[in-house]
Amino acid sequence: MMHFKESMFKLIAETSSNLPPDVRRTIAQAIESEAPKTQAMLALQTIAINIDMACDKVAPICQDTGMPTFEIKTPAGVNQIAMRKEIDEAIAEATKQGKLRPNSVDSLTGKNSGNNLGPGTPVVHFEQWEKDEIEVRLLLKGGGCENMNTQYSLPATLDNLGRADRNLDGIRKCILHAVWKAQGYGCSIGALGVGIGGDRTSGYSLAKQQLFRTLDDINPNPELAKLEQAIMEQANKLGIGTMGFGGKSTLISCKIGAYNRLPASFFVSVAYDCWAFRRLGVVLDTSTGNIKHWLYKNDTPAIGGTSVMKMAKSEALPLTGREVSLTTPLSEAQVRSLKVGDVVLLNGEMHTGRDSIHHHLMSHDSPVDLKGGIIYHCGPVALKQGDKWFMNAAGPTTSIREEPYQGDVIKKFGLRGVIGKGGMGPKTLAAMKEQGAVYFHAIGGAAQYYAKCITDVTGVDLMEFGVPEAMWHLKVKDFPVIVTMDANGNSLHAEIEKASGQELGKFKEEVKS
Repeated sequence: MMHFKESMFKLIAETSSNLPPDVRRTIAQAIESEAPKTQAMLALQTIAINIDMACDKVAPICQDTGMPTFEIKTPAGVNQIAMRKEIDEAIAEATKQGKLRPNSVDSLTGKNSGNNLGPGTPVVHFEQWEKDEIEVRLLLKGGGCENMNTQYSLPATLDNLGRADRNLDGIRKCILHAVWKAQGYGCSIGALGVGIGGDRTSGYSLAKQQLFRTLDDINPNPELAKLEQAIMEQANKLGIGTMGFGGKSTLISCKIGAYNRLPASFFVSVAYDCWAFRRLGVVLDTSTGNIKHWLYKNDTPAIGGTSVMKMAKSEALPLTGREVSLTTPLSEAQVRSLKVGDVVLLNGEMHTGRDSIHHHLMSHDSPVDLKGGIIYHCGPVALKQGDKWFMNAAGPTTSIREEPYQGDVIKKFGLRGVIGKGGMGPKTLAAMKEQGAVYFHAIGGAAQYYAKCITDVTGVDLMEFGVPEAMWHLKVKDFPVIVTMDANGNSLHAEIEKASGQELGKFKEEVKS
């Protein structure tokens, strides 16, 4: 198949940059239903602008392009070994061109392969079928939402919901509990794939397979169709909302499948995906490897088309005039004057730092002076033109992973601000109150919008950790964030978690229709 690799590259690039129509329609409905002039609406407006920017530039919607997962059906006799080799080559080329972030890390050494290749990556599942054509479906699911996957073994006792038994109501409780635990960590508004039964491995696999279903399909099993509808109605009453800011929309989809199980085992496996629901597919000619048609895109053209549904009403984020403009380095007085809910436009210099950087800073000096500065929890897609680096995608990563380190790093280096998504815990909140620092919440997944706010990459240190984990030094202009943890001990995340837990408790008993 002369054109198979070319077709795979197109599929990868399009999946990374262009949300399918069913996802676009559902996000548009969430925007229409959300209350105006709220943090949730500001987040949704940023998301809409970002979706349009990514599609126009054919650049990653979110900088975390995840673990590429291919589901492939082929006629008997097709050379799957050759196909796998060319998929690897297409993945490496897409990474080189900045369509994917280098995400494949050796689990023992911590070394990034740099090309998204290595043992177990990408994930490719082959299946034979009787049709005389090839079907390839691709899911790009980032690490933040992957960390929100969970599995329950029934019977179980769940926070706010009590006992979950081995029945449909117990399954309902598990799914709602998974939504509540995810809060804003997985970039809500979220989408769920759920697998009932199987063993621990096949249950998770079944859950992820549900994410390949369209958001508007109806489950052929009437009981599961009813359960999917109930989950959507109840989850969207929890008040978690977009990014965990509170709001009317927490889920855009819940799809459930069931396998037989062992008598001793009853697993409910949940695969959580974010609003940047990157899932596309193609049908290929078996002899040439050319794309015959796209899947999920009956009303959206392929790469280069101009009829894609626009998401945003304006290319600029609507401002109220009440935003606080700050330039780094920040003083303690400036930071202590900020309150939860303030919208801030940041200017000046900031420095990225993820898992490896925080671990490193615990026992080493910083390569740059961080006093009065800001660390941005970000693993960008960075490309080089000549001798100059630029950011091809640069949205926030989930901050809670840094909870063991962040408070100590704030105290050690005199930080005044931390940018990320999902919020942080009590140790960080206490350090912020003591030292005079705040948590700035950026909009998860908005990698193109934030890349546009970066006016210059002034340098990079600790590149031995790999591109996503290096410490990048950035200059920014009007970089929009929301204060969700302030220097007075207040945390929007703790408030929403408590309030949504109370709402969750209202669904302890099965709702009779």
